[in-house]
Amino acid sequence: MRTDSKLSVYIIAYNEEEKIADAVNSVLWADEVIVADSHSKDRTAEIASALGARVEQLDFEGFGKLRNDAIAACTHDWVFSLDSDERCTPEAAEEIRDIINRPDAAGAWYTPRRNWFMGRWINHCGWHPDYRQPQLFKKGALVFNNHDEVHEGFEIHGSIDHMQQAIWQFPFKDLSQIQDKGMRYSTLGALKLERNSVSAGMGKALARGLWAFFRIYILKLGMLDGWAGFVIAFANLEGTFYRYAKLTERQKGWSNPPKSP
Repeated sequence: MRTDSKLSVYIIAYNEEEKIADAVNSVLWADEVIVADSHSKDRTAEIASALGARVEQLDFEGFGKLRNDAIAACTHDWVFSLDSDERCTPEAAEEIRDIINRPDAAGAWYTPRRNWFMGRWINHCGWHPDYRQPQLFKKGALVFNNHDEVHEGFEIHGSIDHMQQAIWQFPFKDLSQIQDKGMRYSTLGALKLERNSVSAGMGKALARGLWAFFRIYILKLGMLDGWAGFVIAFANLEGTFYRYAKLTERQKGWSNPPKSP
């Protein structure tokens, strides 16, 4: 027997005026669309509102708390999470509608993503199929760690499954954005490592960075994705190196010379 379950979609956004319209338009079939905006300085909120989304202004205190706050703003029993650089495909939308109307559906579902970068679909690098945390879930089935600044941990209460149909992701509009995001996330990552009492050092930073490159480019066959695969692997080297280097900086407390010139 099918039920008449309703779906809320929340979209995390900050200064995403170039992407938010496509993200919102891809989920307007849902019963409710919420844009969780962290006080964007551009037209993100204005564009989302004009398309019919409800904009909730939420302070950014780490991605874990932000996602919990966005879920709390949803009014329906089922929730689908979409980032501003993601697009829900018609095939995924159809599968979601089918899942939420199954009486025996699992409480949380991983959603596969296809990534487009540097003019091509990425088929390796660990990006295909690419899953982040479960994106479709019943309210209460997925709770994020409020203290995680980035790469937020979560707890699942109940059963979990995997969707078959993929959504699309456009993670970076250009190479500048991959650099900017890497630097921002490395800072947040250093704070998370510090909170978890991880020790650091510049040698460890280099070793971790080189391992990140080797894992993505060699073990995950990023070399088969051409220059895009190399850039992805190198960006992970750089982001990982600076995450541990920034942690080292915080732990060492490097200061100015003892005397003025």
